[in-house]
Amino acid sequence: MATIALHDLMFYAHHGCFEEERLIGTRFKVDVEMTTDGCPAALTDRLEDAIDYSRVYELISGEMGIPSYLLEHVAGRILQRLTDSFSLTECRVTVSKIAPSLGGEAGRASVTLTRKDIEHD
Repeated sequence: MATIALHDLMFYAHHGCFEEERLIGTRFKVDVEMTTDGCPAALTDRLEDAIDYSRVYELISGEMGIPSYLLEHVAGRILQRLTDSFSLTECRVTVSKIAPSLGGEAGRASVTLTRKDIEHD
């Protein structure tokens, strides 16, 4: 089993409940942890035997480019995209809005989802 983590992926996107947020946009940070059953690349040193980090970033970037009202929806779409694209046993996605509009000073607001959060009966 191997866990691949990408931290502090930064994006400028147009997510939020307020029209101004969707119009003007703001900064977001994404963290992702992906677990696989095996790690053949540890023995082969070949990219084709590993999860390509640049492909992960590309998939996340694509989802960040689609405006949503809620961080939960953004995180859920990213999670679904990653689990559809790679053979993962587990996946954890955290989406953070930097300096959210809460009526006072706040560093960030975050939502974390795992694979079980989007699985349906």
